[in-house]
Amino acid sequence: MPLNESYPAYLANKAISPNFDLSVEDKFRQTEATKVPLASAEIMQKAIASAAEAAKPMAELPSYRRQEVLQYCVKRFEERAEEFAVALCVEAGKPIRDSRGEVTRLIDTFRVAAEEATRMLGEVMPLDISARATGYRGMWKRVPIGPCAFITPFNFPLNLVAHKVAPALAVGCPFVLKPASKTPVGALLIGEILAETDLPAGAFSILPANREAADLLVTDDRLKKLSFTGSQDVGWKLRARASKKKVTLELGGNAACIVDEGTNLEDAVDRIIFGAFYQSGQSCVSVQRILIHKSLYEKAVALLCEKISQLKTGDPQKEDTFVGPIISAQDAERISDWIASATAAGGKVLAGGQRDGIMVSPTLLADVPKNEPVCAKEVFGPVAVVSSFETFDDALAEANDTDFGLQVGIFTRDIQKVMKAWDTMEVGGVIIGDVPSWRVDHMPYGGVKESGIGREGVRFAMQDMSEIRNLVIRSVPD
Repeated sequence: MPLNESYPAYLANKAISPNFDLSVEDKFRQTEATKVPLASAEIMQKAIASAAEAAKPMAELPSYRRQEVLQYCVKRFEERAEEFAVALCVEAGKPIRDSRGEVTRLIDTFRVAAEEATRMLGEVMPLDISARATGYRGMWKRVPIGPCAFITPFNFPLNLVAHKVAPALAVGCPFVLKPASKTPVGALLIGEILAETDLPAGAFSILPANREAADLLVTDDRLKKLSFTGSQDVGWKLRARASKKKVTLELGGNAACIVDEGTNLEDAVDRIIFGAFYQSGQSCVSVQRILIHKSLYEKAVALLCEKISQLKTGDPQKEDTFVGPIISAQDAERISDWIASATAAGGKVLAGGQRDGIMVSPTLLADVPKNEPVCAKEVFGPVAVVSSFETFDDALAEANDTDFGLQVGIFTRDIQKVMKAWDTMEVGGVIIGDVPSWRVDHMPYGGVKESGIGREGVRFAMQDMSEIRNLVIRSVPD
């Protein structure tokens, strides 16, 4: 199922093709797969103006209507699931089985949003806490924040778009979305389905854009919220320039996974292999630092190396491929350079370590100094570093010794250790009995420190895309 020769963008709910200036590569074959428009600043201005005009009709849209739109999207995504998966496989280089999995998550996210669209609840609040408030009663409700700006990354170009678009529709917020230039097709396919609905004019625009145009999403005060997923270097700079906007940042990580004594080692290793090398490690919660109790270390390392050697790498369109290409040759070169830096500093390559063009083999390193980039920064590639620890407290301290704080995975059977980790880990999520890469799309998800601010997960994103409006009523004497 080849991609179309070109795909339109979407301005104020309508398909537009002002040019086809953005070439989208087949990431594995490194050939042009399709072309899409690249929006100018003038087009982006029109999108923002349309979103501002749509704020009132979107806010007035009954919850059942918002729900119907989301349910329609679920139906159409299911009907076109394989088309979406193939497009994702081509434009992102994501193995086809994983691409199908992301389509499933896209559907889940919209389905949850459809359920939550009718649950924008408020609260009756007693005000008579003192004599002066006698005869007063209060209540509050949530209302849409208004037009939103969304900027999404290349690594989950369906589901990370869904985590912004679906909650916005559930709340009643118009939006302008700029998808990643390397992987815009998935977002445009979502736009194609949204264009089939009867959303108010201007409810959505989906525009791959040049830098000048994209900058307007940050600086234009008609947009009341900016939600960005991407690198921390870019994210914090955008926040500093976002003026009066509410901002959510989903940024990077170098997630740790702790394997405590008494763990089912076979199970833990299987999950770590998935967490570290799934979609070539190009995930902000990829397992990057593996901390293993000294009593299990040698056996765990042997198992890890054995299973890494069995991973199938190569063409992502083949059903048995587990590790596909890196998103670009430049990123593959950077990852390779970081591996070389680690080994030059005394680290040992236990498995992998090779690069062939855009392919980087699944790599396991040991004895790497903690200040090396593969430990201290976000690799965003199929590379993990393994080390041992003596006590659980040592492991928690080492896992916390980072600028990032997204999620941590911990394999332990001790409930006291579970609670201690939950109390002390400086992260957005503690995952017990599994890897930090694990996520279900309705749970609160986000990080602390350099990993960002705010939370996604449909209900929590809806809260960030809405505001509390209070009502106070005084009982007037007859």
